[in-house]
Amino acid sequence: MRTTGRRRAVAPLAALAALLGAAGCEPQATGADGASGGPVRIEVTTTGPATTTGPATPPARPSARPSGPTGGTPAPQDAKPAAPPPPVLWSRGDSGRDVRELQARLRQVAWLYDGPTGTYDDLTERAVKGFQGKRGLPRTGRTDTVTWQRLLGMTREPGHWELYLMGGQPADAPDPRCLTGRVLCISKSSRTLRWMIDGRTVTTLPVRFGSEYTPTREGEFEVYWKSRHHHSTLYDAPMPYAMFFSGGQAVHYSSDFAARGYAGSSHGCVNVRDEEAIAEVFAQVRTGDKVVVHW
Repeated sequence: MRTTGRRRAVAPLAALAALLGAAGCEPQATGADGASGGPVRIEVTTTGPATTTGPATPPARPSARPSGPTGGTPAPQDAKPAAPPPPVLWSRGDSGRDVRELQARLRQVAWLYDGPTGTYDDLTERAVKGFQGKRGLPRTGRTDTVTWQRLLGMTREPGHWELYLMGGQPADAPDPRCLTGRVLCISKSSRTLRWMIDGRTVTTLPVRFGSEYTPTREGEFEVYWKSRHHHSTLYDAPMPYAMFFSGGQAVHYSSDFAARGYAGSSHGCVNVRDEEAIAEVFAQVRTGDKVVVHW
């Protein structure tokens, strides 16, 4: 029958719709004329029953920048530890032969004009700061290994008398003639004066001698005259704390020696640069005490 045939044709459609509905799909609605009212989205897998999804979601776009362990802003890199400062060799308050060499080398490059004294004082600290700043080093005023290497590369090994330009060098062993009695024991080789009593050194002072043309006499003498405020009429120069031992030659304080060191010389006298020290020796020395000038 025609009527029965139409019902049989409709039945499979209903079953298909029921199946699709049970599978979670959205069947398209059909109008009266059979036109589609909207798309049906079906997801079918090949390994199991068909499954369905809701409206398709566009895939997430990958981030343009790399991320840390889970994405996002890159993790900050660990900062490298700062390099430790170079070791300091000498600084203000230090003293000794090495400080003398530092000062002598600073004099060679015209950063220091006084000394060497062997003591790392404010003038030395200021000279080191100037040297460091000129070469782009930290202006600490302390002599570290980097500063010292730069200075070594610009200077030469200072000679003995450069190291002791302003005195302070070790005194030679006393001459045997100085070991008895009261003696001004004067060494030309170490440029020192020992004031000695019965073989014991009371005071040691740096001294300066005459030039090649006005040499200081060598030998054994005695103090024959003391003159506290003496003034030389021959050279029109002050000779305070003068202790005469041979003609016009005397041991006395010299302001020129105090200012210029061994860059100058006397006219034959034994010059002392430490006024306070020579004043004390002058007060102790007596007329008749021995004077020994030796190499």
